[in-house]
Amino acid sequence: MRGGGRLFPLLLLALLPGLCHGREPAPGAVTCGSVLKLLNTRHSVRLHSHEVKYGSGSGQQSVTGVEASDDANSYWRIRGKSDSSCQRGTPVKCGQAIRLTHVNTGKNLHTHHFPSPLSNNQEVSAFGDDGEGDDLDFWIVQCSGTYWEREDAVRFKHVGTEVFLSITGEQYGHPIRGQREVHGMSAANHHNYWKAMEGVFIKPSLDPAKHDEL
Repeated sequence: MRGGGRLFPLLLLALLPGLCHGREPAPGAVTCGSVLKLLNTRHSVRLHSHEVKYGSGSGQQSVTGVEASDDANSYWRIRGKSDSSCQRGTPVKCGQAIRLTHVNTGKNLHTHHFPSPLSNNQEVSAFGDDGEGDDLDFWIVQCSGTYWEREDAVRFKHVGTEVFLSITGEQYGHPIRGQREVHGMSAANHHNYWKAMEGVFIKPSLDPAKHDEL
């Protein structure tokens, strides 16, 4: 076949990026800069926050779980410990520390040694201004593969206090009636699995300069 001698070199060139970089991220990898909702798989509620402060404990902005899938206050942006550590479009690795920034209020998912109002576990709040808080805003993504995939149920383990982001079903009354308490638990169990749901996902790329939105 004419030109057949050039076929193997062309195939080798096509494979070189994968050989150089190791395993390429799957199309469904969750990436830095993506905005998404997180569903607790045990209790079927989405991670939520709003401009309602706790009446006890830290008095910071409350974090709850809501059943509605269309609530605009359930969107969170995926960020790194610093902007340079999680550039837009970079796949999030299992074991990586991230921040979850509440889109509508600019506060970060946070926990600290205060008791949660209903279950007396560890309080989880939203903290900071314009996405900047402190060292208690960092969570490690626990998953089984190389990257956090959208189809995976994952855990979020707090870096500073080693609790897991959890829901066990306790419900608030007025003024956030029916919403579930979100808290930190020391044990890894079926109450602390979360799955990426609705959102705007940045297509994964190992080169952060090359990406598109879905």
